[in-house]
Amino acid sequence: MHEHAHGRRHIETMIRNRDLEGLLHQAHTLHGHLCPFVGLGVKAGQYAMAALNRRNTGMEEVVAIVECNNCFTDGIQMVTGCTFGNNALIFRDLGKTAVTVARREDGMAVRLIVRPDYRPKMLARYPNAAPLFEKIVVERQGTPEERHRFHHLFEAISRRELQTPLEDQFQIQSLHITMPAYAPIFESLLCSVCGEQMMASRAVQQQEQTLCRVCAGGQVPVLNGQGIGQECF
Repeated sequence: MHEHAHGRRHIETMIRNRDLEGLLHQAHTLHGHLCPFVGLGVKAGQYAMAALNRRNTGMEEVVAIVECNNCFTDGIQMVTGCTFGNNALIFRDLGKTAVTVARREDGMAVRLIVRPDYRPKMLARYPNAAPLFEKIVVERQGTPEERHRFHHLFEAISRRELQTPLEDQFQIQSLHITMPAYAPIFESLLCSVCGEQMMASRAVQQQEQTLCRVCAGGQVPVLNGQGIGQECF
């Protein structure tokens, strides 16, 4: 019987060949633009997957635990293949640019965290980057010409920083972790009010009715650009 083909075969080839440019191109399609921290996610993901030597077909063979919700995480998702959709991405809201990648069969893992001196040293190499970042990203301002210059410059930086030695960018630890259980399969239920389908684990029983969290009112956990919080309905 031939080996089942899977959609990540070209990614795995790039991981084995340490084709960081090719992996960065793939991450570009997910993230929408290139910046140094997408590149850091690519490099961390490539290193971890090569070190663990485990392919990932999206069946939870590999788990990635990210500690931030910034550009870095998109590089991690693309290279490792661990996403929210395939239940292999875990978010710890620590605000650290770090990831732990682990293989399920034995819990062997690699954790990489960006060195605290990396960003200032990186910005010192590109003196035009910080003022543009402040205006375009922090202040949400800038002329069309400045925005064009920003994207052009940060794409160039992200590619150039692929050549920076990994040990200058990351602190790296080899770990053994207790793996989370496989994601459960939940029954689907219908909300008695809106009629929409939902996971049984998210249903609310109220006055002998089965309600979704929106129709039940109250607060619902959400993940957005500010981190994990609560949204009221």
